[in-house]
Amino acid sequence: MIALASAVILLPFAAAFAGMLLGPRLSRLLRAGPGGPVPVPATVPGGGPAVPAPEWRDAAETAEHHPLRNGPALIACVPVAVATLLAAIVAFAVWRDPGARTGTLTMIPTGTVRIAVGLQVDGLAAVVGLMVCCVALAVQLYSIAYMSKDPRYSSYAAFVSLFTAAMLLVVYAGDLLLLYVGWEVMGVCSYFLIGHHWEERADSRAAIKAFLVTRLGDVGFLLGVIVLGIGAGTFSVEGVLGRIAAMPDATVTAAALLLLAGVAGKSAQFPLHTWLPDAMAGPTPISALIHAATMVAAGIYVVARLYPVFLAAPAALAVLGLLAVVSMVGAALAALAQDDLKRVLAYSTISQLAVMAAGLAVGARSGAVLHLLAHGAFKALLFLAAGCVILAAGSNLLRDYGGLRQTMPITFWSMTVGLAALVGVPPVSGWFSKDAIIGAAQHTALHGGELDPVAVALGAGRPAVHIPGTVAWIVYLGLALTVALTAAYATRTWLMAFFGEPRDAYEAREAPALMSWTAAALAVPAALLGFFGLGAPELRPHLGAAVLSLLLAVAGGGAAFLVWNKDPALDPARALGPARTVFARAFYVDELYAFAVVRPLRALARGVAAFDTRGIDALVVGIARGTGRLSGPLRIPQNGNPQAYLTGLLAGVVVITAGVVIFL
Repeated sequence: MIALASAVILLPFAAAFAGMLLGPRLSRLLRAGPGGPVPVPATVPGGGPAVPAPEWRDAAETAEHHPLRNGPALIACVPVAVATLLAAIVAFAVWRDPGARTGTLTMIPTGTVRIAVGLQVDGLAAVVGLMVCCVALAVQLYSIAYMSKDPRYSSYAAFVSLFTAAMLLVVYAGDLLLLYVGWEVMGVCSYFLIGHHWEERADSRAAIKAFLVTRLGDVGFLLGVIVLGIGAGTFSVEGVLGRIAAMPDATVTAAALLLLAGVAGKSAQFPLHTWLPDAMAGPTPISALIHAATMVAAGIYVVARLYPVFLAAPAALAVLGLLAVVSMVGAALAALAQDDLKRVLAYSTISQLAVMAAGLAVGARSGAVLHLLAHGAFKALLFLAAGCVILAAGSNLLRDYGGLRQTMPITFWSMTVGLAALVGVPPVSGWFSKDAIIGAAQHTALHGGELDPVAVALGAGRPAVHIPGTVAWIVYLGLALTVALTAAYATRTWLMAFFGEPRDAYEAREAPALMSWTAAALAVPAALLGFFGLGAPELRPHLGAAVLSLLLAVAGGGAAFLVWNKDPALDPARALGPARTVFARAFYVDELYAFAVVRPLRALARGVAAFDTRGIDALVVGIARGTGRLSGPLRIPQNGNPQAYLTGLLAGVVVITAGVVIFL
């Protein structure tokens, strides 16, 4: 089992290095045309090359019909396909025989707490690892067509493989420091992939912003890992969880709060959420990978993986719940006012990750994990379908779409399933997972903040776990409001893209099969994943929560439809009035950071640079100039002229001789 898990990680790693070393050469050998090297194009908002849409489409269709001409694609897709098969075997084996399997390759002595290079496979790791592989395979296949005109496709595909391997290392890691290695490799990969078209200023700025913001949270995450490891006397995940009861409450609480800093950064939760919407500048398939299976999913996964730590620190759960409410409601309001399709989905991701965080805060670990899996399927589906729409319309903006359901039927039905899962329409997957989370929140609110006993059973022997009752009610009401807002912005997106009359002049037709059918394939798990949780009592529908969420979804979606139906040519977001500007700018959090953080740091940097130039540099330069002036007279005797040296020698001899004769 551990050997198979190791192979699942190593195959994408090998694909990444093979792609970096061999990809450019294979590209030249297999893809070079008679016209010589392909010039580097700029980018369009969707992340694709800035060539005319017909040429982009023709290149995509050629790529899917002649895959053997694309060597980097073979290097990228075949290892990930094999890794997906192995991950499925691992998941099936764990399902047949539940329990954790651990294996250690080697131990690294440090003088204090040893570091184990080993893996741990249990039910959570098995299902999340399978989800990561499936989404990564879909992204690689989709990218063959979508990135067909990109001259740097080989490096792109290699970094996608490395990104996938890093997330799999996080999922299967049996040691916290090994997990941290994968955690940081993902950060580097996100920087390179978001800034893939680095020649565009927006892309490079978005990549730097993502890197810096997530690094800020990772400082706290690393400190939390160190506190846990030293407090438990081991960095082994199994060892840490087994020794929580013996650790002081202050140590556990401090570690949990520090870990939350990294979780907020990676999973784009308030106040470290601002990098994710800007990351939409990167290629659309990368957005699907980041939002569905890697980067942002890692934070929620780590909380679920180390859940007993958080159950032993109710204060950390309360903080997680409050941050989740701010993130889910604020991001849903921001999504409601966006005109860019990818930014709608970006804010939707922040909101849905907050729903998972809220579920963990109120004890719905199983519901949060199910929503993580369902979100991986339907959010990857939505982003890949959005790429198909962008290819057809040549624009990211909702105001340019309209009537696409007739010309793009595969994309329409795929996106319909994805949006239904996002809203939580029964019986698609999102309905089951959200129902489990809302039911747990309702239980916690009505019982004065006491978490469900099923969750408490994971709490390392503690008799009960409570969060403040006020926090429980805030989480519950926040979830209810988020359901209505999600239905509103999803309905608005659906209507503006696929109904009414086209708002711009373009010839829309279905995207190439490798793109449209890859997105359609993800509609199957997006629709059916919820049924796989019916074996667990906590994941079965709760009548009260199910009815409430359905009524709220109908209210939110119905309001959006009524506003749209008055004039289908206009944007339903106009009903927000002056508030739309505030929501569209995401409550001006970026501007606040620019005023309170960026500008003071820039002013400080300018002051330091001026002091360095006028003070330290001036002093060094002045000393150098003074030394030069002083050395001028001293070097006259050392002018390199042999005649002068001989003359001086003879003069000295004469002087010495005269002195001897006169004085002696």
